[in-house]
Amino acid sequence: MRICLRCRAAVGEAGWRCAACGYEPVQVAGFPAFAPELAGADEGYDSAYYAELYTLEAGNYWFRARNALLIWALRKYFPQARNFFEIGCGTGFVLAGIAAAAPRLALHASEVSSGGLPYAASRTPAAEFLQMDARAIPYREHFDVIGLFDVLEHIEDDAQVLAETRRALRPGGGVLITVPQHRFLWSGYDELAHHVRRYQARELMDKLAAAGFRKVMMTSFVSLLLPLMALSRLLRRARSGKIDALAELRVGSLVNRALESVLAFERALIKVGARFPAGGSLLLAAERIEP
Repeated sequence: MRICLRCRAAVGEAGWRCAACGYEPVQVAGFPAFAPELAGADEGYDSAYYAELYTLEAGNYWFRARNALLIWALRKYFPQARNFFEIGCGTGFVLAGIAAAAPRLALHASEVSSGGLPYAASRTPAAEFLQMDARAIPYREHFDVIGLFDVLEHIEDDAQVLAETRRALRPGGGVLITVPQHRFLWSGYDELAHHVRRYQARELMDKLAAAGFRKVMMTSFVSLLLPLMALSRLLRRARSGKIDALAELRVGSLVNRALESVLAFERALIKVGARFPAGGSLLLAAERIEP
């Protein structure tokens, strides 16, 4: 059900006005805003990058490979899902991929920064969008699957986000999560992206267990490119000067195709059961468990 964040009463499906206390979220950039004070704060991501990111994602090897992996995981581990909620949708590239792959899935998405929502809505106009702080979700036992794709690392209180995510899931519902992995890869790129951490696998598993989830599957990905990624970060540390936050995404077409081919081979291994212990990122599927 949908709930009022002020008095916690149930809210009907037509609009967000609470019949119990009269609260109704304001509109920001044309979307219901449940944390309007954060809508333009760039707390977790610099909204100045949205326009270029929107143009880069569709052709970039990393975003394309991650989308393909996420769509596979959603189909494999949550085949009966009827609705899906993406927390922190950015410019909506993942959501658009899911919409194309699963047209019968009812789609919902949120973003704390209002700057990304118009881009996301242009990609998937049939989805429901709202501006929201992931630490206060206006749903209870509502969704079959929730996705947090490279979101948790931006939020200091990730435990609160996971607790809220569990409450927004129906009993038996599941979560798909991706996060950047390995502290030794920390660099100026993480700082520019407003990351507060890179995860270790055990750390993420422990936090999910504490929030009331059971692991279904976990693997590292961008694993076959890890040596190249580590070398790139080491070279970056050795150089001084200003860092371009999107530089790693701007690669030539030949290199882009080669890297995407490597990640396609890696994905094929994951599909047949390979689980990588190390990689640039972690993918985890988990289900809500009851007390």
